[in-house]
Amino acid sequence: MHLCMITLLLGGLAATSQASPFSPRGLSPLGKTVDVRSLMLLMMNDQEDGSGFVDFEMPAFPSCPFGCQCNRKVVQCSDLGLTSVPYDIPADTRLLDLQGNFITEIRENDFKGLKDLYALVLVNNLISKVHPRAFLPLVGLQKLYLSHNRLTTVPRNLPSSLVELRIHDNNIKKIESRTFAGLHKMNCIELGRNPIRNSGLEAGAFDGLNLNFLRISEAKLTAIPKDLPDSLRELHLDHNQIHTIGQEDLTHYGELYRLGLGHNRLRRIEYGGLYYVQSLRELHLHHNLLSSVPAGLPEMKHLQVVYLHSNNISKVEVDAFCPSSFSVKKTFYNSISLYDNPVRYWEVQPATFRCVSDRQAVQLGNYKK
Repeated sequence: MHLCMITLLLGGLAATSQASPFSPRGLSPLGKTVDVRSLMLLMMNDQEDGSGFVDFEMPAFPSCPFGCQCNRKVVQCSDLGLTSVPYDIPADTRLLDLQGNFITEIRENDFKGLKDLYALVLVNNLISKVHPRAFLPLVGLQKLYLSHNRLTTVPRNLPSSLVELRIHDNNIKKIESRTFAGLHKMNCIELGRNPIRNSGLEAGAFDGLNLNFLRISEAKLTAIPKDLPDSLRELHLDHNQIHTIGQEDLTHYGELYRLGLGHNRLRRIEYGGLYYVQSLRELHLHHNLLSSVPAGLPEMKHLQVVYLHSNNISKVEVDAFCPSSFSVKKTFYNSISLYDNPVRYWEVQPATFRCVSDRQAVQLGNYKK
C-alpha cells in the first residue's frame, strides 16, 4: 500500500475537520489510538494486492489470552492494564493490538512463533526497552506502531519485511548510521515529536531505503536534513525551527510531490531554492516569517496547492504565481491561501491568479493586527 495509506484511513477525517479554511492534507500524525477496524480494511486491501491475509477461516479449537478478544486472526488486548505482552497469543495471529496498556519492556521471546503477524500495535504504552532480538521471529511483519512510548532509540533488528514504521512521540534524539539497514521494503517512517536535532541524524542513517513518506515534525531541526532518501515523495518537517531554504537544500529530492514546512521560522527562501522540486504538487509554508511570495513558483508547472497564510507578506506581485504568456502551466492551482498576512488584498491585481481553477481557490484578507 503506497504512500502510507494508513494515513488516509486513520488520519484523513482528522485532517479534513480542522477549523482553518484550507486545512493541510495528509499532514496529521497517528493519534494515541489506532482504529483496528481501519487497519483490518487495510490488510484486506493488501490481500487483494497479493499480501496481508491469506484466509480468514477460524481455527477448530481457538485460544485467546485472558481478557482479550480474538476473532478471525485478530487479537485485541487494548486498554486492559497489561504490564507485559501475553504469553499465549495464537500462532496464526495476523493483527495484534496491545495499545493503551502499561507495558514497559518488550522481551526476547514475547513474539516467538508469530511468523504470520502482519501488524503489531503497541501505541500508547510505557515501553522504554526492546530486546535486540525481540522482532526477529516476525518474518512477515509489515506494519509496526510504537508511537507514544518512552523509547530513546529505534529498536534494532527490525524485520526485513517491514513496510511502515510509526515511532512518533518518544524520546529519540539520534538516528544512528545504518539504523534501517536491510529494510529495502520500507515505504513509510513516522519520527515526529522526538527531540531530534540535525546533528542527531548521522550520515548513512537512511542508506538503502526507498522511502516514499518521511515525517520528522515537532522535532528540533534548524535546517532541512541532508542525505535523506532521494525517492521521497512526501517530506513533512512542520513544527520545527527551520529558518532558511538554501539553494542546494532540496537538490536530491526531485521526486517530492508534497513538502510540509508549516510552523517553522522561515524568513528566507534563497533564489533557486525550489528549482530542484519541479514535480511538487503541494507546498506548505504557512505559519512562518516570510515577507514575500517565494521566487520560482511560476516555473513549477505541476504545483496545485500553496499555503502561505500566517506570514509577513505585505505585497503580492502580478507574476508571483503564474507563468508569463509564453509559458504553460500544466495544472491550475486549486488552493492558494494568503490570509492572515498584512497584504492589502484590494491592491492585488486580479491577473495575479490567472492560472487558478476558480475564485474559491484563493483566500485573502483576515489579517489580524
